Amino acid sequence: MTTTDPYATTRDTTEGKVFTVTGQDWDSVVSGLGEEPEERVVVNMGPQHPSTHGVLRLILELDGENVTEARCGIGYLHTGIEKNMEFRSWTQGVTFCTRMDYLSPFFNEAAYCLSVERLLGIEDQIPEKANVMRVLLMELNRISSHLVCIATGGMEIGALTVMTIGFREREKTLDLFELITGLRMNHAFIRPGGVAQDLPPGALDKIREYITWMNRHLKEYAELCNANPIFKARLQNVGYLDLAGCMALGISGPTVRSTGYALDLRKTQPYCGYETYDFDVPTWDSSDAYGRFRVRLQEMHESLKIVEQCADRLEKMDGQPVMVADKKIGWPSQLAVGADGMGNSLDHIKHIMGESMEALIHHFKLVTEGFRVPAGQAYVAIESPRGEMGAHVVSDGGTKPFRVHFRDPSFANLQAMPIMCEGGQVADVIVAVASLDPVMGGVDR
Repeated sequence: MTTTDPYATTRDTTEGKVFTVTGQDWDSVVSGLGEEPEERVVVNMGPQHPSTHGVLRLILELDGENVTEARCGIGYLHTGIEKNMEFRSWTQGVTFCTRMDYLSPFFNEAAYCLSVERLLGIEDQIPEKANVMRVLLMELNRISSHLVCIATGGMEIGALTVMTIGFREREKTLDLFELITGLRMNHAFIRPGGVAQDLPPGALDKIREYITWMNRHLKEYAELCNANPIFKARLQNVGYLDLAGCMALGISGPTVRSTGYALDLRKTQPYCGYETYDFDVPTWDSSDAYGRFRVRLQEMHESLKIVEQCADRLEKMDGQPVMVADKKIGWPSQLAVGADGMGNSLDHIKHIMGESMEALIHHFKLVTEGFRVPAGQAYVAIESPRGEMGAHVVSDGGTKPFRVHFRDPSFANLQAMPIMCEGGQVADVIVAVASLDPVMGGVDR
């Protein structure tokens, strides 16, 4: 028999397996099917799929609903950031790397600047206030990043209330970023030698209001999710990866801490004075998606503790410098944020434009050409919301980087996707990938 379709060519309906049903039981109809070779289908999940994490393409081989093979297809956001940094001055490089992992820009900036400062040999000259401000911004950023992870992870499995309240709290955090840096993301605020500017008036009061708000609202996530039977059924025993697997694949961050191993670079390799803060490293012992959720939830509480300690310290540092004293390295930090989020202080402009020709020449050369960094290479790693974020910086003695390469945790952690997903069901792929919290800007840098 043939069929005619106005939208397709004529074809035979006897192609493939044909069942002749004459009233018998279905079991007897398909009795010989198990002897035939398995038929498997390869599908693309994402990047257009509404439940995949960002612009990540997953190539899945399916046997029914079961995943027999899983692979990642990356490269949709490739921006050439690392290559572009070779054609900009050392300070301008911050403007590029802040855009990699766009959910945690301060960590990108910090890893890069700490590496540059190590090459310059000025690690012990960074003002204490600059280090406290760096820690403050990174911990606020850890909270905002974890909120996006929990919110989008909830949305992907249908927990829409988790998504709406997650973005509510994130907006509060971005409001603080805007107050302090003038921008909500892509700040380029942490710079070699310190930070761009001091805290604006009233910032500490806003930070304390934020701490009070967050302490009151973070409880909602635990009340909604921790003991929710539907939530637990979707996350428990899904995306299993034990400590041995994490070590073999170089997995870091909440994923390794969900196995019970308290690996956190803030404790094991302190930087920016983290050894002087009182906080704990949360762990879980389930090695699954539920454990990663619980670790991130507790980490936000610990970050709030650090933010409060930073606020207490900054209260006693009024008027202290936020940029290294060496004027041949530190860009002018006498900035005043304008309506456009940028600007210079009037006193600084008056000095370089009307009082000192030498100051004008120095300002011009520092901004246009930049400072020189001694030849060599340095690698500094910090603890980002997703794990070890490292910057390997190479200098040939010039005013621009010879090479910059980032060890981004999203890229490294995606290696675990196949082992976490193969053998499970399609619905569990969504949960497993979301529990890794990959950000594709960091993967495709």
